[in-house]
Amino acid sequence: MSKNFEQLSTKPGFMKHNGGLLFKEISKTEYEFKTNIDKNHLNSSGITHGGYIASIIDAGAGTGAHRAAGNVPCVTISLDIKFMGSTKLGDEIIGFTKIQKKTKNFVFLICHLQSKGKIVASASGIWKILNTKPIPKSGFGG
Repeated sequence: MSKNFEQLSTKPGFMKHNGGLLFKEISKTEYEFKTNIDKNHLNSSGITHGGYIASIIDAGAGTGAHRAAGNVPCVTISLDIKFMGSTKLGDEIIGFTKIQKKTKNFVFLICHLQSKGKIVASASGIWKILNTKPIPKSGFGG
């Protein structure tokens, strides 16, 4: 269990390009992640773009799946998102992921995002465990 957040986006890639994502382990089945909304995350209405919200969930929850699988590579095979609120420039979004079940081949989880004490989105997903070769913690979350 880490008490401090770590930056997931240390290598060039989509999430680093979009400002990065901070992540921490609460327990072996619960994880937390967060980011701040910048100007490039907004849609034409001035609120956070739904695609960016989906990306935060995919990266944060996906890292939870990866860690729960013993740092083995995982890929998203199903992600069901409900958009329930909005955020704007400068807001901090905090995500919480709970692993529901881990099998030999899959990780099942739930996730929600909140900002200023209000739910922004909730999600459930399934990640496929690709193989048994662990990758370093800092190497995931591109």
